Amino acid sequence: MATIVALTTVDNPYDPFDNFDKWFMYDNDHGYCSCGYLARVARTSDALTPKENMRALEEAINDIVRLDFMNVYKKATKEVSEKELEEYYMEAPN
Repeated sequence: MATIVALTTVDNPYDPFDNFDKWFMYDNDHGYCSCGYLARVARTSDALTPKENMRALEEAINDIVRLDFMNVYKKATKEVSEKELEEYYMEAPN
């Protein structure tokens, strides 16, 4: 088993892994724009492997949550099989 992570907010009732479309709409409708925020903070690159980019995203999520003095953001996690993890890497942006 492996763990995948996502940035979410404490008030978003939708799961960013299992119900991304509704999660995304709620997030943007409430002005959080978490995907854009994460994209600005994460040090990802086309020169990195998908696994390295995922590690960079997790580090950025950890930083966002740690520095969030308003306690709006949180780190969502999901346990997945090794096969699901490989599929997740294939879908992740490089």
